[in-house]
Amino acid sequence: MESQDFLKRLYTFNQQMSRNYPTKLMAQKFLTDLSNLLFPVCKEVTINPGKIEVAWEHLKLSLKELLLPVQPVLKKEAEEIADEYFEKIPFIYEQLLLDAKSIEEFDPAVYSLEEIILAYPGFQAIMTYRLAHPLYALSVPILPRLMSEYAHTNTGIDIHPGAKIGKSFFIDHGTGVVIGETSDIGNNVKIYQGVTIGALNVKKNEAKTKRHPTIEDNVIIYSGSTILGGKTVIGHNSVIGGNVWLTKSVDPYSVVYNVSEIKVRNGNINEPINFVI
Repeated sequence: MESQDFLKRLYTFNQQMSRNYPTKLMAQKFLTDLSNLLFPVCKEVTINPGKIEVAWEHLKLSLKELLLPVQPVLKKEAEEIADEYFEKIPFIYEQLLLDAKSIEEFDPAVYSLEEIILAYPGFQAIMTYRLAHPLYALSVPILPRLMSEYAHTNTGIDIHPGAKIGKSFFIDHGTGVVIGETSDIGNNVKIYQGVTIGALNVKKNEAKTKRHPTIEDNVIIYSGSTILGGKTVIGHNSVIGGNVWLTKSVDPYSVVYNVSEIKVRNGNINEPINFVI
């Protein structure tokens, strides 16, 4: 009897969930199809304008379908939001070209833009962020996070769709990068693997406040560094060295680095060594 009651509750909950949210698979397909339309290097490219226009309209319909389950909480009609979103795509496209060119310029291992688009996880994560952020700005629930978490799964880079990121953004290698919801990142910023731009401990009722740092223009943050707090500002043209922990602001043109001490001991070791790994 208990199992029957549970199954009834489960059925009711499942019905509610399926009615109120878009599915992961639909969100992933929309993201993949839109990415392939913008950068179709991974399949046969058609130069037929008619086919491109058909694909464009099909994607608009796909977005409307994704928005319909959350229509009751949207501030505008699904069709209006889809139209506004696709009006932003040309600007997003230009931003992505600048991101790719920034990677091409500063990474000596790059041989072509096609290589960046196809194989670089940093670019994949940035592209997903730039395609998800306008939906977040339009107060669309769930869908932007489904998109960003798909990129997170595939790249190991976690960029919240609510973050604000300027032009010519460069993530090198990228594994373990975390960029929080209220982060504000300027132009020409470069970030290496393992960097966290995160929040200090805040109460749940303060979730809408600025919890994450501001990174001004032309800043480089090297691997393993952690920068925390909504009041923390990294001044423009600064360099943050590897494995730095920051919870306070630094002035423009600063160089911040961690001084570590490494000792090498030779000869006999009298005391036992018992490392636990």
